[in-house]
Amino acid sequence: MDTVLGLASVIPVVVVEDADDAVPLARALVAGGLGGLEITLRTAAALEAIQVVAHEVPDAVVGAGTVLTPDHAAAAAAAGARFLVSPGWTERLLDAMCGTGLPYLPGVSTASEALNLLERGITAMKFFPAEAAGGVPFLRSLASPLPKARFCPTGGIDAAKAAQYLALPNVACVGGSWMIPKELLAARDWEGVTALAKEAAALRPGARWS
Repeated sequence: MDTVLGLASVIPVVVVEDADDAVPLARALVAGGLGGLEITLRTAAALEAIQVVAHEVPDAVVGAGTVLTPDHAAAAAAAGARFLVSPGWTERLLDAMCGTGLPYLPGVSTASEALNLLERGITAMKFFPAEAAGGVPFLRSLASPLPKARFCPTGGIDAAKAAQYLALPNVACVGGSWMIPKELLAARDWEGVTALAKEAAALRPGARWS
């Protein structure tokens, strides 16, 4: 895998509070057709969750999200993450993520931030927080002036909005948590997660980039 954007049309964004839930949750998502998942580094259980999924769910491609520091990048790589996602970026963080040798997706919310990444030869970006930062109209407006930039919008996206984003020519995939609602996680309703994952996996981009 040389790019996060080529992983899938929909990437589940997962917050794991209990590492014991990580493997059955990953298996439920994979069973629904969502083989890639981003476990955010927002909880004490996150690194352990990445590690157990990496070891015990071979059909899953597990990555680390909310990568904020060089230490986060190194720890996620050591835990077995296969890609890294950050909500924003600094020069130091970019260097650290690049230094892991893993595919990574730095976050942007403005045209200037995207231009800075393009100057470094980085064309794959996370658009975050997608809905709060301008949503579909904003990304549509960037397609013509920044034709090399490709985005994975994340933040405030549900199934209906995902379809709208995926119809844009500069969107390769979307990230979201709508297929893993809190009530299903609390109930450990893995069959329910699989059913929602199947619906999400049926979403496809309107146009693939070469």
